[in-house]
Amino acid sequence: MSIPLASLRQLSVSYRADGAARAALEAVDLDILSGERLAIIGESGSGKSTLALALAGLLPDTARQTGEIAWPGFSGPPRAGRDIGFVFQDPGASLNPVLSIGEQIAEVARRHLGLGWRDAWQKAHDLLVRVRIPQPHAALAAYPHQLSGGQRQRVVIASAIAAGPRLLIADEPTSALDMVVQAEIVALLDGLVREDGMTLIFITHDIALASGFADRLAVFSEARLVESGPTAGVLAQPAEDYTRRLIASHIDLTTPPLIAGTAP
Repeated sequence: MSIPLASLRQLSVSYRADGAARAALEAVDLDILSGERLAIIGESGSGKSTLALALAGLLPDTARQTGEIAWPGFSGPPRAGRDIGFVFQDPGASLNPVLSIGEQIAEVARRHLGLGWRDAWQKAHDLLVRVRIPQPHAALAAYPHQLSGGQRQRVVIASAIAAGPRLLIADEPTSALDMVVQAEIVALLDGLVREDGMTLIFITHDIALASGFADRLAVFSEARLVESGPTAGVLAQPAEDYTRRLIASHIDLTTPPLIAGTAP
């Protein structure tokens, strides 16, 4: 068996509010395999976004983390922005409204790769081409408010991969988009991780959306990992009642997935 990129052992996270602790993750054991596309599935409040933040080292100060996150696939602790790219749910919150698109992407490349501004600017242009932004040269000078929601999310993806991370975490990246743009963004992410050999963690409440491209599913409910396995196996023979109910609630699973060809 290959060495996992990351191993979670008894990972627990709680948040303190109003003098009381609320569990967001409880005793999670999970291996993340190098090069896989892992979908983290669950309803709101299930702990999936907390898992993403814990992996990226982005938990707020109000969080208490216990257990272990080991990184056997890295030679040392991974660095957010350099080794781990993160795509948040709301692209508007990820982009600085007073900086141009080119400045924001180029700054990531400059900071993490040590490029000069000329080379960083060229890299920003090349990344906009990769994420299929129309008229990329003009888009470099544009500001976030001048782009559509789908285009802003593409820019955030470009920034997330600018430093060449090995792990890309996308936390509900399509939830605010219409179904056509959702399919485009999922196809884009799938293509990028294949081309660059990245590992993808895709956080979503929509098991139908994930079913078309994820290699594995990890299902969360009430702060716990309740089931994980290859996508086809989990969908065909779910082991837990919660997973069966989750599948049954998504009638889209009776139609072809958004991305043709469910992963083996």
